[in-house]
Amino acid sequence: MEQRGEGWVLFAGIILVLGGVMRGFDAIWAFSYHGVLPYNLEAAIFGHSLHTYGWIDLIVAVILIVCGFAVVSGSGPARWIGIFAAAIAGISAIWWMPFYPVWALVYIIIAFLVIYALAVYGGVREPS
Repeated sequence: MEQRGEGWVLFAGIILVLGGVMRGFDAIWAFSYHGVLPYNLEAAIFGHSLHTYGWIDLIVAVILIVCGFAVVSGSGPARWIGIFAAAIAGISAIWWMPFYPVWALVYIIIAFLVIYALAVYGGVREPS
């Protein structure tokens, strides 16, 4: 029997894993990019090195992937870790706003939906 909000929890877990994979691709891009740096990166939060952003994206990617699998498995503490991870993902998307404004905004909205799903429906499931 399907419990109330199970679809939201599955959605949150899948989005956390997909967000982690996409952050991994961002990290790969940041590590491998050797072109001219954008002019507005000099005043960025963590300096002008794309390698710094690559490491940050890689750490965020690992957190998101682990949390996604834990949320889908039904772990109670994973709910709070997933909310925290989605918040990190949404906040870290702000860094890409000058370069990809539409995608960064979509990423922030999806992070908000994951936080909603986990806050409302992500509690410990009752045995069926």
